[in-house]
Parts: sequence; C-alpha cells; structure tokens
Amino acid sequence: MPEIVIHEVGMRDGLQMESGTVPFETKVSWIEKLIKAGIDIIQIGSFVHPVKVPQMADTDRLFSYFASPGRKPASVVLSGLVLNEKGLERGEACGVEMYCMGVSASETHSMKNTGMSSAEATDRIIAMAQKAVAAGKKVQVSVQSAFGCGFEGPIPPERVLNIVQRYLAAGLRTISLADTAGHANPDGVRSLFKKIVMFDPGVELACHFHNTYGLGLANCHVALQSGVRSLESAFGGLGGCPFTKQPSGNVCTEDLVHYLQRSGQRPDIDLADLIALAREAAVFLKRDLPGYVYKVGPLKAAAPV
Repeated sequence: MPEIVIHEVGMRDGLQMESGTVPFETKVSWIEKLIKAGIDIIQIGSFVHPVKVPQMADTDRLFSYFASPGRKPASVVLSGLVLNEKGLERGEACGVEMYCMGVSASETHSMKNTGMSSAEATDRIIAMAQKAVAAGKKVQVSVQSAFGCGFEGPIPPERVLNIVQRYLAAGLRTISLADTAGHANPDGVRSLFKKIVMFDPGVELACHFHNTYGLGLANCHVALQSGVRSLESAFGGLGGCPFTKQPSGNVCTEDLVHYLQRSGQRPDIDLADLIALAREAAVFLKRDLPGYVYKVGPLKAAAPV
C-alpha cells in the first residue's frame, strides 16, 4: 500500500441513502472504473438486512463476482462493512478481503444503528474482529460519531479514547475515527488522533469524514498531519448514514485526490477516470452531486518548489 491510502466508500456509504436501486450490472461497472482509476481499497457493500437498506441487497453477489480470478488486480483490496455475527458469516462465505466494523461513541446513535449500547457493541465487535483476524483477514475497527452526534451533540473525547484503548488492548491496531454526523473540526481532529498515537505510535490510523458543515477536506488535511494514513471518501461526494439526524455526503473522492495531487501526492491515481465516474453517476441519479471538481474540472498539479 502507498503512504497515503484512498479507501473508496461510495459503493456502500454513498449508495445506502439512495431511494432508487442501482442495478447489479451498474455497480459492477462502477467498481471496475474505480479499480482502473487506481483506488487502493474499495468498500463494495455492507452485510445488513436488505429490507432496512435495500441498496445493499446484492452485497454478497458483488463480492462473489469479484472473487473470481482475473476480475481485479491483487493490489486492490475489497472491503465490506459488518455489524454483527451474521454479517461476518456472510462475508466469510463470499470472499471479503477486509472487514470494517465499528462502535458508536454516541449511545443514541448506537441504539438506532445496532440496537445495542456502546459497551455491548464494543464487546461484540472486538470478538468479531478477533475472529476475522484469526482467519487471516484484514480488519479495520472504527469509532463512529467520534467528533459529535446529531442527537447528543458533542461527544466527550474520553468516551472515544476509551473505545480505542479497548481495541488496542484486544490487539486491534488498524483504527478509524468516523465523523458520522459531520461535526468534526480541525482542532478536534488533531487532538484526538495525536492522543491515539501517544497510546501506540505504531497504530495504523484511518479517518472517515462527512462534509455536513463544509470542513471535510480541512479535516483530512489535519488528519494527515496527525499521523493518519488511510482516508475514506466517496465518488461524487455521495453518502450519509441513514441512522444519524442529518445525513450528509462523504468527503468527495475526486476532490480529495485533486487536493493530494496539487501537492504532488498520489499522481498514480487517474483523476480523469474519477471525474468521468462522478459525472456518470450524476446522470444516472438525475441530480447534481455534492462534489466540486467533477463540475468545474481539475487544476494542474503545482510545479515543484
């Protein structure tokens, strides 16, 4: 993996809020275009009940399709979100390469999302994560609503850090902080990530920001300065958690890649391919998407100083 990893979540977090169903063939085409563009990790679905989140009903089929030889390069990792043991079993059956699972630091969000308290969910997720690790799978654990909650407001940092410490004590060292409600600000991002690095300088950090209040890219910038290696984003800026108070789109992948390339980073990712995909998705969904660069076009990378 490169020094800065792009973890595309548009196929999961991006589509879960859409009212209309995206056909399986269209999803395959979009995933293939993300692979061609050079994205490192692609989250292609979540193992949730199809009645609650209809857009994810074909997740098992998508993983099985791309598990067939020759349908993706070995350098690209396909990830899936699991919330419970049943989801883990489904993932094992269809060839998931990387599991993403998490606990909300907000009691209200946790109950709405999983029907469990944060403490109950932490016990459950740790047991699931350890089982997946024992099976040789990559696992990323997260703290959701880490920077605030639409229902509860500010979340005490100690609540987030307590969950992180439990992850570390369980041997789980790939950890993401998710700004589910979009309340994060750069100072809070810097503070939380630096405290986690103090717990364990070797921890592999990831971040997942929503752009509810327009601070998504600013938070990504500070996260990178604070030791984060993996950035989660969605093409076109799609997305939003259906179990939060004010769902809002993710940081936009092509905007994020444009920002990185303007500073000489990740030139290997094909920005033109990402822009073409965002434009195709906007046509398919029959509306403008929240992203910026796909509408106005990119600037050239800055010349070396």
